Amino acid sequence: MTQYTRSVLLGLTLALASHSAAQTMIETVGAAGIQHTLTSAGTSALPKVNLPATPADPGTPSSSAGTSVPAVAVTPLTAEQQTQLEAAQAAFQARRYPQARAAFEALITQNYTNPAPHFGLGLVLLAQNDDKGAAFEFTQFAALAPTRFEGPYNLGVIATRAGNHEQALTLYGQAAGLMKNQASPAAQQQVLEALATEQTRKADFAALSGTLATMGTLDPQNLDVQFRLAQARTLSGQGSAALPGVYALLARAPARLDAALLLADIYVAQGLPDRATRELDAAVPRAANGSDRATLLLRKADILAVSDTRAAVFAAQDATREDGRNAAAFARVGELRALRGDRPGALSFYQNAVKLAPDNAAYRAALAGVRLTLNQNTEAARDAARALTLRPDDATLARALFVQGVAAYRQGQYPQAIKALTSSQTRAPSADTTLWLGLSAYAHKDYPAAAAALSESVKLNPTPTARLNLASALLASARYPEAEAVLRGLVSDNPKTPEAWFQLGLSQRAQTREADARTSLKTAAALGSTRAAGALK
Repeated sequence: MTQYTRSVLLGLTLALASHSAAQTMIETVGAAGIQHTLTSAGTSALPKVNLPATPADPGTPSSSAGTSVPAVAVTPLTAEQQTQLEAAQAAFQARRYPQARAAFEALITQNYTNPAPHFGLGLVLLAQNDDKGAAFEFTQFAALAPTRFEGPYNLGVIATRAGNHEQALTLYGQAAGLMKNQASPAAQQQVLEALATEQTRKADFAALSGTLATMGTLDPQNLDVQFRLAQARTLSGQGSAALPGVYALLARAPARLDAALLLADIYVAQGLPDRATRELDAAVPRAANGSDRATLLLRKADILAVSDTRAAVFAAQDATREDGRNAAAFARVGELRALRGDRPGALSFYQNAVKLAPDNAAYRAALAGVRLTLNQNTEAARDAARALTLRPDDATLARALFVQGVAAYRQGQYPQAIKALTSSQTRAPSADTTLWLGLSAYAHKDYPAAAAALSESVKLNPTPTARLNLASALLASARYPEAEAVLRGLVSDNPKTPEAWFQLGLSQRAQTREADARTSLKTAAALGSTRAAGALK
């Protein structure tokens, strides 16, 4: 994916299935059922469980993780025990958990080798958040009914609740393998949804594609599953394979925003940005409302910005016309205009963004930065200070402090400038910040601090401006040989810089090398330095 492949791909989310209280017992006593508790509160630790093998005859041993589970002959329930089981199930359905637990435990005492009471007790204990007890009962159930999917599935639920996602993934995979010929379509969807959730957490998009494809086969009318399948295929590097599904989805739901954005992202990833923008243009008239049209146009602006900022400005401006309340659209136009050097235009759009979203720290800091480039120092300082009160993220915080520091420097408030720029540098080191920090320290007559800051600026980005200012700070600190070394490099790289030659002459004179000094000063004077001409008299 490229940096412009934004929310649709990077924001891939797959919802957890909702809790269902209804639950019937296993095949020996009724229709197969399933209990899903992914949204329940979990416990802090997961007990070690033995995973049943897939699939096996009830009469053959099963094993997992190297641990053999001995085969146990299942003892059928008597008629009386069957009645007791149904009463226990009814208590569970009515959420009378203490009564249900006692009833299931009594049945287990009477007939330990029948899986049904273990299953019911496991469900009760899950409902009571006793995951350790539930894990034990579901492990017993899995050993007694190794071909049933409910055992590994519910053990997977416990693993998910405890945050043991690798184990949950394994267990849900086992359940999916066992359920095919025994679970209802709804139950299969629920197991596959849990499996898909863990595959998403692991970012195993290839496996996720297979799971979602199965879900789509079970429910061909589910457009959300179709979309998620296209997402997963794209994220697994199979964007071109996802295209037929995306086009089919758009044929059935032409106004679907997420599908249109995904389609554009796929073409961008294929190195076809022009095709992507054409698809976005085609999607705009189909969009359901102005907000969706603005979103499509902003994505178009992002794609165009790579190669044509002028066209990107127009696309982003179209977004503001489609949705006049979209602060992000106005901010994007401001950003693009600033990139093109249109500072007054950038100022106007950032002002609109701030009006629409007055509590957005990033927009306020960006407005402050534009004001700084227009030498509106008082206003820039005011907006930067406001941004600092809006809980900005680290990058925005550093930017606001930088603007505050430069504005203070320009207004002669050197201690305040040093404080703000030092704080900005701590959070986001940059050559520009250390340059202004050095200038502020120099103006405050703290020459050693100025030299240290400017030296760091040169390390980060050795621009002629930073090198020349470093030389000035070294001269002011009486570090003449170091200053001469910096200046010799500077005049070698930029021989027509009069100020560098002038300072070189001063450094040589300070070391009592008058002949060398006069040569450097004459060169500076010839290049137009009046100060050098005066120093030669």
